[in-house]
Amino acid sequence: MERVKTNTISTKRFATKKMVLSGMFTALVAIGAFIQIPVPYMDYFTLQFFFVLFAGLTLGGTGGAMAVGCYVVLGLIGLPIFAAGGGIGYIFRPSFGYLLGFILAAYVTGLLSEKLKTCYKNYFLACLAGFAVTYAVGIAYKYLILNYYADTPATWAVIFLSCFPLDMPGDFILCILASSLGLRLKKTGFLQRESY
Repeated sequence: MERVKTNTISTKRFATKKMVLSGMFTALVAIGAFIQIPVPYMDYFTLQFFFVLFAGLTLGGTGGAMAVGCYVVLGLIGLPIFAAGGGIGYIFRPSFGYLLGFILAAYVTGLLSEKLKTCYKNYFLACLAGFAVTYAVGIAYKYLILNYYADTPATWAVIFLSCFPLDMPGDFILCILASSLGLRLKKTGFLQRESY
């Protein structure tokens, strides 16, 4: 009887922790869109992708995707939490594909970090997989919107090259930072989690 009671309390605590962390990462991804780091002679990049990767590493595949998915849904229903506002019309913006890619990136990063042995190399590979997924979805979506909706012909090469010299290199650095911090937290026991 005592063991059942202890298990029930433990399950409730885990469920509460899971909800709090999911809400926190939904908020962090939103905040990340507005943390803008200026780069001299270029533009700026944000920390949003860092929090997407970190959500996957912290919450696992399903939990990370749910947290980032909530962020996207909240933006689509009208909250001005995307980099350029919000609302359902955002789906017609060429950059919306990257937001869809974020959901899949959190899932892939989290899934790989759960399945692979815990070490820096594997966390970094998990983040790189999230990086690849984000840009694959984002570039494909941008190509489709520009060529078939906006009637602004653009080749694959032009769209890919538009990710340089700032976005891809900046996000690659964020992969390094996220995998390093994720591993440190895992070693402290913070990232011990059950399946979502």
